[in-house]
Amino acid sequence: MPEAGLKELLEAGVHFGHQTRRWNPNMRRYIFGELDGIHIIDLVQTEALLENARRFAGELSSGGGTVLLVGTKKQARGPVQEWAERCKMPYVNQRWLGGLLTNFNTISQRISRLHELTEWKQEGKLELLPTKERMRMQAELAKLEYNLGGVRDMDRLPDAVFVTDLKTEEIAVREAARLRIPIIGLVDTNCDPTPVDYVIPGNDDAIRSCGLVIGTIGAAVEEGAGAWRVQEERRLQEEMERRKRDEEERKKREEEEKARKEAEEAAEKEAAERKAAAEKMAAQGQPAQPAGPVGAGSPPPPPPAGGPPAADAKQSGSGEEASK
Repeated sequence: MPEAGLKELLEAGVHFGHQTRRWNPNMRRYIFGELDGIHIIDLVQTEALLENARRFAGELSSGGGTVLLVGTKKQARGPVQEWAERCKMPYVNQRWLGGLLTNFNTISQRISRLHELTEWKQEGKLELLPTKERMRMQAELAKLEYNLGGVRDMDRLPDAVFVTDLKTEEIAVREAARLRIPIIGLVDTNCDPTPVDYVIPGNDDAIRSCGLVIGTIGAAVEEGAGAWRVQEERRLQEEMERRKRDEEERKKREEEEKARKEAEEAAEKEAAERKAAAEKMAAQGQPAQPAGPVGAGSPPPPPPAGGPPAADAKQSGSGEEASK
């Protein structure tokens, strides 16, 4: 992560303040001295405070936090947009829309309208409208792009706000302070540092000074946000793999349960078939039973058709010999 030392701060002109007659007494502790009617800022304090702000921004972004970069003055518009797009963070570099933070519910509705018109433009639906309505919607889209183009992906309030000029961005500072959102500010000698949580004393009028401070904070945010995105992607991948394993285990359990039920049904069916076959075989091999038991007064059953048995024949033969 790049760090800005005393040499870089001195070469960028961060130490030049405003005229002594335009100073704010609350900035007294950050002023080193006076030269030709201009206050000179203490760069030793600036270096330490810039490092503190850089560390805070990096830790915040590495935890998934959002930093809103604000710089609507001409010197800061380019660096703010460049670093915000590199960090994939929201930014405001044209005009601060009143209520952007304190009335975020209404602003979110306008952001949704911006997405809707952008989608219509990409799909070619605007070209199908009548001329007057098409021109009205194109003008509305251009206005929304101008005011809300940098915060179109901000779906919630930011976790911190970086401001380049407290006087120019006075409304933004008030809204952030009202919502108790941490403020990182580049504070010149004509500004009041009281509402700022992380003060960076420095020149907010020079292009190089603004670019150096914005680049330092932006680099910290970029590194932290990149590390968080890598961790988030890894976490999402692990979550997807876990869900996939759970789904496979669930399907496996369902298949095992289904196979078990099918086996039980087949066993029950086979047992029923065996029982029915056994009953059928038993019914076919059993002799016919008489209707009831033989009574005492009923006649004996007739002899079999083949004649009397051998014992009866002997008895008849011995009777005949005796008669002779």
